[in-house]
Amino acid sequence: MCGIVGYIGPKKTLPLLIKGLKRLEYRGYDSAGVVLVNKNKLEYRKCQGKIKELEKSLKDDKIQGNFGIGHTRWATHGQPNEKNAHPHFSCRKKIAVVHNGIIENYSLLKELLIKEGHKFVSETDTEVIAHLIEKYYEGDFEKAVQKALVQLEGAYGLAIVCSDEPDKIIVAKNGSPLVIGIKDKEFFIASDVTPLISQTKKVIYLDDKEMAVLSRNDFKITTITNSKVIKCIKEVDWDLEQLGKANYSHYMLKEIFEQPETIKNAFRGRIQTEEGKLVLGGLFSLKDKFKDFERIIITACGTSWHAGLLGEYIIEEIAGVPVEVDYASEFRYRHPIINEKTLMIVISQSGETADTLAALKEAKKKGAKVMGIVNVVGSSIARETDAGVYIHAGPEIGVASTKAFTSQVTALYLFSLYLAQELKRKNPKQIKKYLKALEAIPKHIKKALDKSPAVKDLAGRFKKANNFLYLGRGYNFPVALEGALKLKEISYIHAEGYPAAEMKHGPIALIDENMPVVFIATGNSTIYEKVISNIEEVKAREGKVICIANEGDERIRKMADHVIYVPKAEEIVTPLLTVIPLQLLAYHLAVLRGCHVDQPRNLAKSVTVE
Repeated sequence: MCGIVGYIGPKKTLPLLIKGLKRLEYRGYDSAGVVLVNKNKLEYRKCQGKIKELEKSLKDDKIQGNFGIGHTRWATHGQPNEKNAHPHFSCRKKIAVVHNGIIENYSLLKELLIKEGHKFVSETDTEVIAHLIEKYYEGDFEKAVQKALVQLEGAYGLAIVCSDEPDKIIVAKNGSPLVIGIKDKEFFIASDVTPLISQTKKVIYLDDKEMAVLSRNDFKITTITNSKVIKCIKEVDWDLEQLGKANYSHYMLKEIFEQPETIKNAFRGRIQTEEGKLVLGGLFSLKDKFKDFERIIITACGTSWHAGLLGEYIIEEIAGVPVEVDYASEFRYRHPIINEKTLMIVISQSGETADTLAALKEAKKKGAKVMGIVNVVGSSIARETDAGVYIHAGPEIGVASTKAFTSQVTALYLFSLYLAQELKRKNPKQIKKYLKALEAIPKHIKKALDKSPAVKDLAGRFKKANNFLYLGRGYNFPVALEGALKLKEISYIHAEGYPAAEMKHGPIALIDENMPVVFIATGNSTIYEKVISNIEEVKAREGKVICIANEGDERIRKMADHVIYVPKAEEIVTPLLTVIPLQLLAYHLAVLRGCHVDQPRNLAKSVTVE
């Protein structure tokens, strides 16, 4: 959630730190700060608010230093203010720390340190780390950090500097991501690869309970108990151009319009349509075990959970294997029954979602095989799973996920067909039919995106609404959930998604002339007729009916107050299509209401703490 950057090398440090922090703004934050090492002194600035406020504070009195670290904070312990902003310092301000994560035993450590005479100035858990390192510092920075780290319980991504050793940055990780960028005689630090791409594509991903010591000419990596670690240098395949907004007003709008291409990227090279065959190289190690799995558990959070719910419908329909879907945040607290005959699928755009990562580890501990569906190559989940499918959506900067959702659903669709293929539940002719339906989706989405001006006009009619209902049946029930979530996330309008039939079991009490109700009115004849009945019920109570319907559906036009048409597609792939107008509706409503679309209040892109 928070963002960490750092640099040591021959270039001017402050501009690199500010630029890196700006690259991490999409993660969400409420304060920012930097600290530079200038000879034997730490110089710093920090403030509440956006990075532009930090820049203002630096305008007239730029701090000096040969290397340094920076941070954007999303408040967990203590209010969002300057006092609680990072960096945090030891008593004598010789040690500075920036931290992402939560130290679970900080209260006990703080109590002991106060008894020993340490003075605390913030309400954060992070400040404990600086004082703990100070306690153990006797002229050996590395040893002091190691002694402190073994006492910490909880999650941390850390960058630490010491004014008495002014040519060294120490970083450490446990449960919170940290990446080191490598270039000739210079090193970069970040919470993810986005700040690094403009400088280098060569990176090292730290694993849990590892620390790295970076100097001007070299680096070394050990465990926090000082065992030497050899790491592979990875190559990042994202381009700098992908991080820009191009000609779009917001990252979110750009990412919505990228979906015809990102869905293609998710299936490109993986399908052989004419042969009715799939090749998923990332699952090769699992395919011989498919016959042994009695059930599949899918776990995720937020938008990824909605993708997982669709995965349940798709896998059971195509491959005939029982599926359960769990919120990752609840999974390990309910004593789940798991064994070696369970396959768990974990879904996360960032690959760093703390709850999902914890669920993954719990499942492996109980003997399950774990498969990941992630976007970020080299992320913690990608490294922890037994097998997986990268969605290849490229960087998603908007906090509200759009293209990752459709790419995740595409990956689940491919997995379902691959599973059916390996279990011989579908023959090549049947698989070919499904693949053709998938291949047609990108061109259908392009047509749906052409309706953006009409959706904007519709948004103008409802920009003062305080509540929305989203209703769908079958494959489009999870789409209703996702549409409601998007609206809540970025426009701050209260919205709820339900299976359409559940409307009569409570939500119908809310319907009056002021309530907009969004129906996803596509599907087979049985589902369609049921949705028609639900529309009649809303109309009878004077609710405002908005429908997502197939092109040419005149029956819906006569019933609904407003219709957004999408091209007709095979029912099982319609969620990839019907979600598009809902993304656009949320976007245009947020813009018209003056909301910060790419960085909605209180939200973080990657939730890396529980």
